[in-house]
Amino acid sequence: MDRRLFMLLTAAGVVDPGRNPLPGLGPEPGLSPQGETVDGTPPATSGDPHFDAWLQSFYQRSATAGFPQDVLRRELNGLAPDPRVTTLDGRQPELSKPIGDYMRTAVSDKNVALGRAKFAAAQAWLPPIADRFGPSAQILVAIWGEESAYGAVQGDMDVIRSLATLAAGGRRRDWAESQIWDALRMIVSGQASRAQMKGSWAGAMGQTQLIPEAYLAVAVSVDGNGRPDIWNSPADALASAANLLAKDGWQRGGGWAREVILPQNFDYSVTEGPQQTPSAWAIDGVRAAAGPAWSEADANAPTQLITPAGAAGPAFLVLPNHFVIRKYNNSTSYALAVGLLADRIAGAPPLITPWPVEPPMTSQDRIGAQQGLVALGFNPGEPDGVIGINTRAAVRAWQKARGLPADGYLTAALSRQLQDEAAASVSKTPTVTGPAAAPATRN
Repeated sequence: MDRRLFMLLTAAGVVDPGRNPLPGLGPEPGLSPQGETVDGTPPATSGDPHFDAWLQSFYQRSATAGFPQDVLRRELNGLAPDPRVTTLDGRQPELSKPIGDYMRTAVSDKNVALGRAKFAAAQAWLPPIADRFGPSAQILVAIWGEESAYGAVQGDMDVIRSLATLAAGGRRRDWAESQIWDALRMIVSGQASRAQMKGSWAGAMGQTQLIPEAYLAVAVSVDGNGRPDIWNSPADALASAANLLAKDGWQRGGGWAREVILPQNFDYSVTEGPQQTPSAWAIDGVRAAAGPAWSEADANAPTQLITPAGAAGPAFLVLPNHFVIRKYNNSTSYALAVGLLADRIAGAPPLITPWPVEPPMTSQDRIGAQQGLVALGFNPGEPDGVIGINTRAAVRAWQKARGLPADGYLTAALSRQLQDEAAASVSKTPTVTGPAAAPATRN
């Protein structure tokens, strides 16, 4: 699924080409450890000179590192770039869906009902997985739903071809090559076949969308066949996801977040900022919106205040487990969707504060706002249309300087306001004319 980069930038290791990629498997007879010569036929050409040059190099380096050449020839021969991957990797969406739209779909009554049905049907095998690894069964079912619509939408793209296209493109070469090596390890070790390894354009596979690196690190089999099958076994897929969350630091018995109510005239500039206990936030008037008292574990945990839809939307105190979900997929919206869907599956009511309804932002809205911030002396980073933490911090600083609620939330209307102010500031800049404008002379 194209929105599933799944640790693409945050948790991917770079393979050292000098190490043996297959422990216990040395170079083939006649193969130089330094890679001067590799016997055998290199992959057939695709007709794309840039891709073919990369593929020839990758084949040579892989064989030198110790991969069996018959496997390399079988899996790489005739490989060609997938134009869909190139398009998706470079895609800058023309319209950016507001978080409220995303959340209303992700945590819709229909999805909640389906999640509850899947949860009920999994009671024979799911509770032992939750007990073994720590994350709640509801969190695991919510990830299952978000990642693949409970196994129904796993992606149908050849993982090795997708990763090869990314590697040849260059922007993610080290990461993509390391994932191809891991995919080849899976094939050589018999953990999966090439035909089985279908997934997203970014190489994520199965019902819980694991990249090859993650599969090798965390995939487990609990259904008795001895080989993790994240494609066809929901139990293996959810156990593997649970193992990943556990390894990323999931705090057993802890929550993930609570909706909170903020007092009037609250200083929104502290959002996405300091982390402190709920009792410390309460001193500033922040109180839980509903539900029971904080558990002992959560009451003593560091929490961060976020307002993902700005001052007009719901506010949350997020706990350490929220950030563990974001290691699975580095998106605040994704982590909120997983947590809120899990809560609803467990029987919690909808949020007290509804998500605002607002128009989507165009790419020009986003880039124009960033350019306006730069012109006004606030630094959002490179104006690229990606609204990340730097842009939100710059918006927050601009809002605070103008006496506005400093929630850092960029909307289409706020973008127009920024651009208008930037244009007005340029028009007011005096133009020096006459003798004073003459260039200085050197002595």
